[in-house]
Amino acid sequence: MIDDLLTLSDTFCAAHGIAETTLSSRIFNDGKRISAVRAGADIGARRLERAVEWLSAHWPESAPWPDHVRRPQAVAEAAE
Repeated sequence: MIDDLLTLSDTFCAAHGIAETTLSSRIFNDGKRISAVRAGADIGARRLERAVEWLSAHWPESAPWPDHVRRPQAVAEAAE
């Protein structure tokens, strides 16, 4: 799941043209959290789940959701 979060983060930042620190601040209220996770820090299952849900809810229409990453069901159904 950590790899999925990082893939989503990279794709989201590229689609919106924002820095990882900006996204990290929006999701975690901590501009260093995603980079810490990228460096091997733990995040916790609930925080990880909420982060993926946040990304799904705010996903840009112009960017496809990565095929290999499971999208949260409730949010995916609402987007259809």
